[in-house]
Amino acid sequence: MLNTLIIGASGYTGAELAKMVHVHPYLQLSGLFVSANSLDANKPISDLHGQLKGIVDFPLQPLVDPVKVAQQADIVLLATAHEVSHSLASTFLDAGCQVFDLSGAFRVEDDDFYTQYYGFTHQYPHWLEQAVYGLAEWNSEAIKQAQLVAVPGCYPTASQLALKPLLEANLIDKKQWPVINAVSGVSGAGRKASMINSFCEVSLQAYGVFAHRHQPEIATHLDCDVIFTPHLGNFKRGILATITAKLADGVNAGQVAEAMQQAYESQASQHAVRLLGEQTASIQNVVNTCFCDIGWKVQGQHVILTSAIDNLLKGASAQAMQCINIRNNFPQLTALV
Repeated sequence: MLNTLIIGASGYTGAELAKMVHVHPYLQLSGLFVSANSLDANKPISDLHGQLKGIVDFPLQPLVDPVKVAQQADIVLLATAHEVSHSLASTFLDAGCQVFDLSGAFRVEDDDFYTQYYGFTHQYPHWLEQAVYGLAEWNSEAIKQAQLVAVPGCYPTASQLALKPLLEANLIDKKQWPVINAVSGVSGAGRKASMINSFCEVSLQAYGVFAHRHQPEIATHLDCDVIFTPHLGNFKRGILATITAKLADGVNAGQVAEAMQQAYESQASQHAVRLLGEQTASIQNVVNTCFCDIGWKVQGQHVILTSAIDNLLKGASAQAMQCINIRNNFPQLTALV
């Protein structure tokens, strides 16, 4: 059994992780931690997340001495703010732990990216260089060798899983940037109450136009410029991305379908992508699951892809668990299905 700690366990993602680790046959949940000054410190996690009552009743311990805590861990999950993960990760890495970071602190190997989009100067170029991007279906060989896995963002996961097969097969005309319009439920804004995620204040609307930090993450890992516009919806969880792209000259619907099937259906190992063909993806079908559903339709020189995930699961905690399973040679969907 691998001793597993969750840092930042009080949020929605932390609660999902606690449940997964608890049911995992090869992991031992050894501690749930929050910041030393958190108002949730010393409360049972089940007091905050009632669905865990009788399942996971661990107290949320204040993280006072990370060096000491690191000595009791094999695996550490960081479900913390970007700047907190940036500061904490090296402590656990230096202690030899496997670290799976669900923040954006190690996703893009570019110092200017963090200054511009996250508001801090990156202080750990050594670990930034070694971090493996945890897009599970595409980076499994690198994940198997990684000590630090940067779990992708929720919007980037939905967007990349749909577009990457076509880009890898050279079926997209990259001169015309793919356009990604994606809508997320309010749980993506976190558990802390604010006007942003107050139900009475939320209306379907675009935000971060031409300025959202997930655009450069998507473009970097696809090696393709994109136009990305996120939207906030008045529902709890889930993401739907609708993507329009121009096909390269001569590409037909059969080639698109073949590329999608080669990318996912031909994989020998079990994974978390379900192909729908010309059926459109729906949030309803993926909420509370670890899956990404992808549909597509071709007309003339254009393809429209739809991609749906649960932002808290495939967009965060479930993908982190996939990466843990890959890294430790467990069946990929252990504790997920």
